Amino acid sequence: MKFILKFIFSNRIVSKIAFSLLFTGTVNLYAQTEANTIGQTYYDFLAAFFVLTIILIFAGILYFGFGKTESEETAEKTTEPQAFNKSGWAKIKYLLTRSTPLENEKDVLLDHEYDGIRELDNRIPPWLNGILYFTIIFGVIYMLNYHVLSTGKLQAEEYEEEMQAAGEVKSELIKSGSVIDVNTVTKLTDAASLSEGESIFKTNCVACHRADAGGMVGPNLTDDYWIHGGGIKNIFNTISEGVPAKGMISWKAQLSPKQIQEVASYIISLHGSNPPNPKAPEGEKYTGE
Repeated sequence: MKFILKFIFSNRIVSKIAFSLLFTGTVNLYAQTEANTIGQTYYDFLAAFFVLTIILIFAGILYFGFGKTESEETAEKTTEPQAFNKSGWAKIKYLLTRSTPLENEKDVLLDHEYDGIRELDNRIPPWLNGILYFTIIFGVIYMLNYHVLSTGKLQAEEYEEEMQAAGEVKSELIKSGSVIDVNTVTKLTDAASLSEGESIFKTNCVACHRADAGGMVGPNLTDDYWIHGGGIKNIFNTISEGVPAKGMISWKAQLSPKQIQEVASYIISLHGSNPPNPKAPEGEKYTGE
């Protein structure tokens, strides 16, 4: 293992080849799609190669370190043999930090001083260098994947696709009648829906509009005049939101959108029924459907 690491990290040509294979393999790995099932073993190999390369990089950083100063080289000649004679946590700590023992700090003291304070010529710990190199590698792969080869989708593209998909789902739900609001509601004319609407009306609305919808406390619902607009959308909205100023509650907490659609359609079906002793017209004449 030591020979392999030394061979990779000491030979510039081998290092370049290794890193080139790393980048190429990683980009190819990212480029695969769910539909691409051919050569799956090849991509699995690239994934394993990517992980192995990362491990080798970190192993090289921990074992050999990068960016040593001359003073560190001198200090490590005596420090490293002592550290590797130890076992357990002490050895792991040394591999991660390559810190200079207190008794050897004189070997890494810099010549200059300020106000009686002298600085140690310590190098950056290998674990921190590892994070730095990993960030650089990740950044290069990310740029290639998302901004050069465009094999990955940026967040803006993913957002647009998800919004488009959500819109298509909503359209299908609207067509199926699963989503009903003031913008999508339509008038029902089938006997079953009108029968349900009549049942809801007689249970909840007769106290203010009479059983024949001729009007009492509330307005007459059978003539051409409407205070808040006629037609399925206006009636649906009035029932849903209520008219608190006139004493009409909002029914959306008690009735489902489907039930409000049914009762609104039933009310429209009563237009022109001319009940006896109707309440005088209120509001404006509505000429729509």
